[in-house]
Amino acid sequence: MLREKPLSTLPGLLAVFLIFVLFAAGVAWLVVMTSGENGSPPWLPMLMLLAAGLGVRGLFVVNPNEARAVLLFGSYLGTVKTPGFHWVNPFTMRPRVSLRVRNFESSKLKVNDHDGNPIEIAAVIVWRVVDTAEALFEVEDFKNFVTVQGESALRNLATSYPYDAHVEGETSLRSHTVEIADQLKHEIQERLAKAGVEVMEARISHLAYAPEIASAMLQRQQASAVVAARSRIVEGAVGMVEMALDQLAKKGVV
Repeated sequence: MLREKPLSTLPGLLAVFLIFVLFAAGVAWLVVMTSGENGSPPWLPMLMLLAAGLGVRGLFVVNPNEARAVLLFGSYLGTVKTPGFHWVNPFTMRPRVSLRVRNFESSKLKVNDHDGNPIEIAAVIVWRVVDTAEALFEVEDFKNFVTVQGESALRNLATSYPYDAHVEGETSLRSHTVEIADQLKHEIQERLAKAGVEVMEARISHLAYAPEIASAMLQRQQASAVVAARSRIVEGAVGMVEMALDQLAKKGVV
């Protein structure tokens, strides 16, 4: 696997000065030759002008939170991350890679949860490129790779947990948002590590039952709430009776 490595460059202003000197010397030499005062070969000043023109092609700018990967005839030389005006070999290619933090929101995916209930789920993933060599050369398109792998990890997570916890202590998508977000971030990071991408945050942005069962599940939730309320009432009544019996026993009535 290719790993990112820093590349030293020549300061751009110094390169501009040298290019200007080379160009001026070539022009002056041509002027002298055309006046007939110099018998030097004509190709020498032409070569100087050509070198000055090629030198201009080696100038480039790196903006803040941006990187330039430098390639020479298919070989990776290194990455320039220092903002400013730079100069490198004019025959190199310098693809630009943004290091800014990016947001990706998945589409609403329709999947079955751990209990087999169809649900709709979507997530927001906050990410950035941390290794330009891996991002450019280890995957075909790192932006599309983030999209596909993020949605794949979200589908896998949705099938691993139920929408609602029906057993006390069970982890569910709706009630354990922090644990689910951590698990989602960890799984996406494992998938994107080979692409030189760091996942900074991942969280569920939409979670609901599929429309065809939404009304039925709502009735189920309402029934569960009624049962829980009745159980609480019964527990309260039993507690009151127990307290009354304790008080009667202390006073010797019972």
